[in-house]
Amino acid sequence: MIRIANSLSLVGLAVAIGCALAALGAGLGYRFGWWHFRIGIATLAVVFWVAAATAAVCAVAAVLAAARANARAIVMGLAGLAIAGVTAWVPYDLRVTAYAVPPIHDITTDVANPPQFVRIATLRKPDDHPVAYEGPSVAEQQQKAYPDLVPLLLQAPRDKVFAAAQGTLVSMGLELVEADAAQGRIEASATSLLFGFKDDVVVRIAEDSNGTKVDVRSQSRVGRSDFGMNAKRIRAFQAKLKAAVG
Repeated sequence: MIRIANSLSLVGLAVAIGCALAALGAGLGYRFGWWHFRIGIATLAVVFWVAAATAAVCAVAAVLAAARANARAIVMGLAGLAIAGVTAWVPYDLRVTAYAVPPIHDITTDVANPPQFVRIATLRKPDDHPVAYEGPSVAEQQQKAYPDLVPLLLQAPRDKVFAAAQGTLVSMGLELVEADAAQGRIEASATSLLFGFKDDVVVRIAEDSNGTKVDVRSQSRVGRSDFGMNAKRIRAFQAKLKAAVG
């Protein structure tokens, strides 16, 4: 029994580490241009099943080791369980999120007249999504899923809001691409940690009869679904900007 526990815990820990490295490699491979992002996503799907099975094996190994008071096997089994569990959770959580949000990747506070990308349009690659808004079908899905995303009206001068918007984007970790004060347009990009996915943001700031109106648009460059990140980003931006303007 002790030999079985030792073997299971050792093999489980090794496979768990391998799964974690495979998950990291899936994203980094795309980030460094080694393969298409779909290969990375498909790899994560395989990693989930292997990691989930490995977590179960490590749990059994830890129980067997505990029955024989085998401290070394217990530590390896629990370590493998932790590593495999976390590794399996990441793709599982992504899949659950993908089913919970609409399969769209372009979100805006003004679906009738969304802010337009200008400078960023010149940075897009041939395989990236076009910057043109897709229209009513996307707007309908957005309004059903994110009815709270509407223009932000602020009781502050336009120039103050413009400066605060730039600072807010930077504080959120986005890279400023262009800031045109005359047109009231700010463009910026966000990069995901693992895959290096690019999401582009354009902010439109205009004077309004009730103050200063701020519209935002956040669009992913690749992928059918944005996993709800663009809506989340717009909400965070509006909340931070409102607090910054006061």
